[in-house]
Amino acid sequence: MAKILIVDDEANIRALYETELEDDGYEVRSASSAEEALDILSKENFDLVILDIRMPGENGISALEKMMVKNRDLPVLINSAYPAYRDNFLTWLAEDYIIKSSDLGALKKKVAETLEKRGKA
Repeated sequence: MAKILIVDDEANIRALYETELEDDGYEVRSASSAEEALDILSKENFDLVILDIRMPGENGISALEKMMVKNRDLPVLINSAYPAYRDNFLTWLAEDYIIKSSDLGALKKKVAETLEKRGKA
């Protein structure tokens, strides 16, 4: 069973993603901030991270850079409501960039594709 970390400052988004991804058979953990996510990642291994960009405190781009320094093989999907960040070259470190939507189909499809490509499906 693949293990996914969701990083988003909005509790309702975390809860929705957790429910949907657990229903798809994944083990899911969540963090409400970049700092909390980095702490969790220092103690546990994950097969995939779903990362928001705009959060209070440290933003997702900075956290992504730190994640890649520690584990370049960790696939990270940026999941943001702001398409403008796609132009920031640091976001290119991520496996993919998905625009948040009320339809989780694109996110769930990319999660499955990424895990399958990594042999974790």
